Amino acid sequence: MRYTAEEIVEVHRMLSEEQLDIRSVTLSVNTLFAIAGNLEATLKRLESLGGTLERFVKAVDEVSGKYGIRIVTKRVAVSPIQFFLESLSEEDGPEIAEFLDGLAQEYKIDYISGYSAFADRGFTNGALRVIKTFAEALNSTRRLTGMINAASTVAGMNFEAIKLYVDEVFRMPPTSSSRATIMANVPPDSPFVPSAHHGLGMPEATINVAVSGPGVIESAIRRSRPKTLQELHDVIKRAAFKVTRLGELIGRKVAERMGIDFTTVDLSLAPSPAVGDSVAGIIEAMGISRMGGHGSLAALAVLMDAVKKGGAMATSAVGGLSGAFIPVSEDSVMAERALEGYVDFYTLIALSAVCNTGVDMVAVSKSQGKEKVVGLIADVLALGITLNKTLGVRVIPVDSPPGSYVDLGGLLGRVIVMKLKDVDVSGFVSLAGYVPSTLKRLELG
Repeated sequence: MRYTAEEIVEVHRMLSEEQLDIRSVTLSVNTLFAIAGNLEATLKRLESLGGTLERFVKAVDEVSGKYGIRIVTKRVAVSPIQFFLESLSEEDGPEIAEFLDGLAQEYKIDYISGYSAFADRGFTNGALRVIKTFAEALNSTRRLTGMINAASTVAGMNFEAIKLYVDEVFRMPPTSSSRATIMANVPPDSPFVPSAHHGLGMPEATINVAVSGPGVIESAIRRSRPKTLQELHDVIKRAAFKVTRLGELIGRKVAERMGIDFTTVDLSLAPSPAVGDSVAGIIEAMGISRMGGHGSLAALAVLMDAVKKGGAMATSAVGGLSGAFIPVSEDSVMAERALEGYVDFYTLIALSAVCNTGVDMVAVSKSQGKEKVVGLIADVLALGITLNKTLGVRVIPVDSPPGSYVDLGGLLGRVIVMKLKDVDVSGFVSLAGYVPSTLKRLELG
């Protein structure tokens, strides 16, 4: 498909004036070859990743320089550490974590992901060892991220995994808990941290791209001033088409330089703390004066339907979560609306039912108790099971009271401390075991 001169000029404006960039290029690589009978042999095998990481960084930098496109982060996803710890001891987990973190630092990788486990119905030895060392592993690293998949439409929801996760995340400072998430129905090809990992069934190594572009879409809406919903939908769709084409171009060029497969463009809209780069800002440009007001869900539904239709026309390599990422702390408008009271936890959950990817990057006060956080996570994962949808929760336990914020700096922005409902839920969350898969499972055959 050829690019017209008009399209090239428009994309140049998006890059220079409207915050358009490539949020991440992720090298997803199989590391199961490194599993050995002891820690020393495992780390020696993992060390061989160095050459691949060096080629990856070089390829991303060359493509970024050639096309003049900013690539915000370079990321690597490895096979879930759960599989390593099936045969190794619990204390080996943090050692592997620190080794991977060291590789990331040496080769200037922004994030390395895969301190992950799958515990939808119960625990293997490896999964339990990952969860029990989650805090230690993330607290001792700076670039490592981790994910616990605690629910799926096929298997149900593991309440015991949620409780253990909350215990661990309460032991983390904000700089660590911002790199941890708990999920339902996590896909095998997500380029987004903290959920990224090299999934089973994937090729030996792949390149995945996460596009961005909220500022592009907001500017397109404000510039065109659509008079009908159909016009609004079309404006968004056309902008998403161009953003996605750019993402695929970059991903394919990086993959070509490395001689590996290009597999995924994640269509998720993802904001940054920069002014004019907000998903909530798009909703307000659509005519909702304050994000969280009535009509916000309908506006988000229109937005993401148009983004997905435009993206699907631009690439046949759609993957990842491909929803709306609205991390409260990383979206400047969303953060303001949370402080003003227009957005609360149930607003975020309701948005997740439409196309948001869950409750992301919100702080909670430790003084409100672990039980309420377990209940919040269970609410979101239950929605994921019921809708057969990928959803996650990334909460940051802090000592500050609701209504305040903690500044993490950089892409993470200001973490808003939001108030949990002051209701005793201990009787429910203290129940042991797992939630069986729902009738939705029968629809899958």
